[in-house]
Amino acid sequence: MSVSATSITPASATPRVSLARRLGRSDGFVAAMMMLPAGILFALFFLWPFVSGFWLSFHRWDGFSDPRFIGLGNYWRLMKDGVFLLALKNSFIFVVVSILAKNILGLALALLLNRVTYMRGFIRASVFVPVTISFVAAGLLWAWIYNPVFGLLNAGLDFVGLASWKRSWLGDANVALYAVIVVDVWKWLGFHAVIYLAGLQTIPSELYEAARIDGANARRRFWHITLPLMVPVIFINTILSLSGAFVRNFDIVHVLTQGGPNHATEVVITAMVKAAFTNSQMGYAAAMGYALFVLVGALCAALVYLLGRTRFKV
Repeated sequence: MSVSATSITPASATPRVSLARRLGRSDGFVAAMMMLPAGILFALFFLWPFVSGFWLSFHRWDGFSDPRFIGLGNYWRLMKDGVFLLALKNSFIFVVVSILAKNILGLALALLLNRVTYMRGFIRASVFVPVTISFVAAGLLWAWIYNPVFGLLNAGLDFVGLASWKRSWLGDANVALYAVIVVDVWKWLGFHAVIYLAGLQTIPSELYEAARIDGANARRRFWHITLPLMVPVIFINTILSLSGAFVRNFDIVHVLTQGGPNHATEVVITAMVKAAFTNSQMGYAAAMGYALFVLVGALCAALVYLLGRTRFKV
């Protein structure tokens, strides 16, 4: 009995799967194609402006004529610019005071909220309300509170017999910056308190019960249980408040003082905007922005390193 030669198909004659079909069956390729639109948008609206802005910082450009390459001229100018150095000093004061206030008051507020049982949801929502208010609305509200003629703050001081404390809060160069910082802390305090509250609720109650049995008072329980276990949350809040105080303070400063009086409340962001859109110094403004970027990045890296070396015993 003969077998036809055409009835046997050699293994080598098996149809090959095309490259496109094999890629289409690959999970990695499908995932890459799904992320491609987001990657294009990220490159278009973040990477390209970042690179082009960095290149612009080495040029002198007024926004209309052709940019002229000047090398590190803009960066050397930063070291001699009195307004920028004052703005940098004010930014550091803004950052240090706001970080301390937001973390200390935020943790204290979270400890209080964690003990509240009556109308808990309403009180927690009320604390978070300032976070939802726009910067412009918050600035206008506090500009009315700080008004030296009919402002609520001076009226309250007069009412309680502290008329000698009355002043032009946003017009006095000695207190204007701190008055602006108060507004920033007021706006973001609820945000940081909520993060601390979430961290507090992750601490096992058994630890506190064991500490009470051992005779530890409230201060020792806080120092040896709450604070060590809250270190990661403190780190997160510090990073958020650090970056926010450096790069998200333009709106508050601009609405309340516009950097005055006599640059007493000028910060790097407001100085950068004025250089770009008031003085038409786009390249110099870009140099300010990248100097601030390096500074904030170095501080955040230092905080990460410090956290890695910090050890607390419970």
